[in-house]
Amino acid sequence: MTGASDDKKAGSGEFGFIARHFRPLAGAESLDLRDDCALMRCPEGEEFAISTDTMVENIHFLPDDPPETLGRKLLRCNLSDLAAMGARPHAYTLNVTVPRGGRHDENWFVAFSRGLAKDQQRYGIHLIGGDTTSISGPLVLSATVFGLLRQNTALRRNNARPGDGIWVTGTIGDAALGLLVLQGKLKDPSGFLARRYHLPQPRTGLQLHGIVSAAMDISDGLIQDCGHIAEESGVQLVIEADAVPASYAAASLGHDWLMQRLCGGDDYELLLTCPPERSEALQAACQTADIPVHRVGTVRTGTGVRLLNADGRETIPQQGGWQHF
Repeated sequence: MTGASDDKKAGSGEFGFIARHFRPLAGAESLDLRDDCALMRCPEGEEFAISTDTMVENIHFLPDDPPETLGRKLLRCNLSDLAAMGARPHAYTLNVTVPRGGRHDENWFVAFSRGLAKDQQRYGIHLIGGDTTSISGPLVLSATVFGLLRQNTALRRNNARPGDGIWVTGTIGDAALGLLVLQGKLKDPSGFLARRYHLPQPRTGLQLHGIVSAAMDISDGLIQDCGHIAEESGVQLVIEADAVPASYAAASLGHDWLMQRLCGGDDYELLLTCPPERSEALQAACQTADIPVHRVGTVRTGTGVRLLNADGRETIPQQGGWQHF
């Protein structure tokens, strides 16, 4: 994402577009978006955690999603990856691929960048570069985030051990139900579920190094993401379905939507495993950060994921999590 060195040239075209909408978001490391690269240093004793995500119209978001929330959702989905590794937000790049001749006009991008500005301030992160292009296809948005953490303190997926408790932050399934609301398939009188779809709540700020044994963010559905920890750690994750926390709005829809909640995706909460002797420390850390956390199961020897109902009998999920391929 480079701009022109001449302010007159920056008045129109791609460089003007960048200057109007993205230069106000840029940090010092971006060199004012006027050069080919940003310059970024890692503080001594720390390392970068780097993650990238892409959102495609009609796959990851709806065409009529508000542009202000769309920019924030893009950033927050990426910030959730940093939270899962125990890194604090630092900087990000942004790639925007805009459909030719579409509805993404000046006003649309004013709202989009306004949303980004709000969350940059909220999460202490700044833009350092990116790219803009056009396409005869859907709107495509990509962000790469850079987080900082002390060396050798990153939370990983591969250290869960039999006997660990399984914990999740927040409530599970709201965004998946919110998508159904926006598609006209469910009622949402309070608007809570739709808001959870539009604006995830990345759990940044938690200090969990030395407390949890494994961690990841829940993006493709709780059951499927449990499977990732099970595979990477060589263990079995046993989930108690009725222990999975539900918001009031989700619970009010009834038990028939349980599987949609467990498998639907877009939660961007944290999935954690924790030795029993550290469970109080986990709860204390979450309380300090004002983040709800609930125990939902146990790590055991074996493979894969088992889902148990209230009677302790195994239940087979009726749907899988999100898959791109």
